[in-house]
Amino acid sequence: MKRDLYFSKSLINAAGSLGFGPDLRVLKELGGLTDFGAFVTNPISLRPRLPTAWPALIQFPGGFLLHTGLPNPGFKNVLKKYSAKWKRSDLPMIVHLMADRPEETQQMVRGLENIENVMAVELGFAPLLSDDIIILNLEMCLGEIPLIFSLPHEQVLSLGPRLIQHGADAISIASPRGALYDKDGKLVTGRLYGQSLFPRSLDVVHSAAMIGIPIIGAGGVWTDADAESMLKAGAMAVETDAQLWVPRDASVSHLP
Repeated sequence: MKRDLYFSKSLINAAGSLGFGPDLRVLKELGGLTDFGAFVTNPISLRPRLPTAWPALIQFPGGFLLHTGLPNPGFKNVLKKYSAKWKRSDLPMIVHLMADRPEETQQMVRGLENIENVMAVELGFAPLLSDDIIILNLEMCLGEIPLIFSLPHEQVLSLGPRLIQHGADAISIASPRGALYDKDGKLVTGRLYGQSLFPRSLDVVHSAAMIGIPIIGAGGVWTDADAESMLKAGAMAVETDAQLWVPRDASVSHLP
């Protein structure tokens, strides 16, 4: 029987923002469990991944570029360390998987089906991965667990309708990618974060909702007003990322 994808609260953290499992101390600093409708894990790959040899954080007006290599201990090690914490959590879990290889994605999704309190899987993809590979992930992973596809802005409207039509439960907006030169003159590519992303993200949410895509808004969500705007534009939930790293005395309260 397929599980329901339902958010009791509209605000959730984005993958990569709060670790692999809910930390009560961190959540307390953020305002407590009552602010969140679910917990999204850091990205997880089937095999362990080391950090990039050249990590970078480069600021630009209104945000920053981050390059990490998406390090993680691998699927089996994450389950060994965190699955019990997921089961005990008062928040439903959304497990974010790196889904570049459909056979590996299927193996991970099937491994999550017997774990309590996993509400959904969010699938993230490498840059420039073909639509055919993303669709194959959907075909191979359909089952008990709802599937959320994390897509860049340009694919939300072009590929999103096909995914929903064939069984995906929702689309979320992936952090856009960009490139900047670092202080040594080296061109660095990575994901972009910050308030300057919000207008584009809000436009994508509005356009997706207009054509009936169940959309999770993300990208530059920094204030309660931003989150409320996403919901008003038609988002079923709202992910926030870099705003969670801002010191509490410099931040605004979360959307209740």
